[in-house]
Amino acid sequence: MSVKINWPAVGAVLLLNVGGITGGLITSKALPWYETLNKPKCRPPNWAFGPVWTSLYCGMGYASYLVYRDGGNFEGAAKIPLMVYGGNLLLNWGWTPIFFGAKRPDLALIEINLLNAAALATGYLFYKVNPTAGYLIVPYCLWLGVATALNFVIWRDNREIKESPKIETVKSE
Repeated sequence: MSVKINWPAVGAVLLLNVGGITGGLITSKALPWYETLNKPKCRPPNWAFGPVWTSLYCGMGYASYLVYRDGGNFEGAAKIPLMVYGGNLLLNWGWTPIFFGAKRPDLALIEINLLNAAALATGYLFYKVNPTAGYLIVPYCLWLGVATALNFVIWRDNREIKESPKIETVKSE
């Protein structure tokens, strides 16, 4: 008996995780900076973020596949939900370079609030095409709530901390 692999579903899941891995690389380079920040005591441990995001990305990817499949691909009822989802992904993947890459919790806080709106819209629109797909977005929205609260507290408690200026070497003539 051969096993049939659902390649569109696999691709939808892998796409998100590739974005997540890229974000992880940016994050790992900024961990020394992150460790210097004032953070709330009641926050998830650093090691939890990778597994949580991987699980969320798998659920989101599968949800997008369900909408793609049941909503007539990009031509039918899935068109608008998948477009909103695409915007959501851009916002999702954009947060890490802002927060960790640019070291700008203030701008990241603005961006993550836009991301929350996009995630809620995605869940609602997915639900209209396939209820299971909408439900698969709920854990993502909940985790974004945690991330938003953490972003806010880090911004609030570190407003006076600035990144140390970079020293440039000037060649003498």
